[in-house]
Amino acid sequence: MTRSLSRGLVAGAAGTTALNLVGYLDMALRGRPASDVPERVVDALAAGTGRRVPGRGTARQSRRSALGALAGMVNGLGVGVLASGVRSYGVRFPAPVGAVVTGAAAMAATDVPVALLGISDPRGWTASDWLADAAPHLAYGAAVQTVLETMPTDRERATPRRPAGAGVVLRSALLGVAAGSRSALGFAGPVLTASTSAVVRDRDTTRRRVLAGKAFAAAGLTAELVADKHPDAPPRDAAGPLTARVLYGAEGGARLAARERANGALPAVVGMAGAVLGSLAGLRWRRWAAGRVPALQAALVEDGVALGLAALACLPGRNRPHLVAVPPAR
Repeated sequence: MTRSLSRGLVAGAAGTTALNLVGYLDMALRGRPASDVPERVVDALAAGTGRRVPGRGTARQSRRSALGALAGMVNGLGVGVLASGVRSYGVRFPAPVGAVVTGAAAMAATDVPVALLGISDPRGWTASDWLADAAPHLAYGAAVQTVLETMPTDRERATPRRPAGAGVVLRSALLGVAAGSRSALGFAGPVLTASTSAVVRDRDTTRRRVLAGKAFAAAGLTAELVADKHPDAPPRDAAGPLTARVLYGAEGGARLAARERANGALPAVVGMAGAVLGSLAGLRWRRWAAGRVPALQAALVEDGVALGLAALACLPGRNRPHLVAVPPAR
């Protein structure tokens, strides 16, 4: 864990440096002005908390600029740590794909809040605007991917990942569809079906920890099953709920791949696609059922389908240990 965290910080720092380098080169070559989006994000966040950036004139502008730059650094370091943790968990993309995925994640971490805060609408950006945003983030992704590949952790050295087979990919798709209906299943399905008798007792895994994870997963799934029936539950196609379902679909695929000691990259991607499909299918079902059957009955039918798909996806291979890495003795 500590090695993955420190590597992630190094990767995030390298990526942030590459991002700034490409961004400033673009400004120098094209003569474009610096973006004021970071400062506007600071203003929007301050307004949302009922506060104002202190100071007047130049002092206030300097604080806005500094806070915007610091927010960018935090974003860069955070995505680097996340990318390192994902790779350590077993999701290992080829270098070009990993660079694009990591760059896209960093870009989304910036652009999504900008859109949600009403600062800018990416749908109205020109091709030049997109290029100015995408090129630095692609450089960020390439730098992060390079660091991750050149600094493998002890666990990564001890547990080489073979390509995921068709079986685990198919089951990841099924679990993704289930997570698109009930997002907690992406996490709870693999955790609840894991066999405690197959756990490897190394420094990172104990039977007590697995049992605690099962209890947490059961509580989370139960809470979602109950909350889904509430009339004020947020629509599943809203940005927040849909993003959560997609991320849980990715987690489910990665967890199923870990059981097989397989690379989780393809299962995670397939799980994400399945989650989108499951969300859309569930939404169409609820809309079709509205006025034909009671809302509670329609929701319970969807519960049953989601739980059944999760069982089909997670029960095979449940006796394999979830974590198998034992770092070599030094």
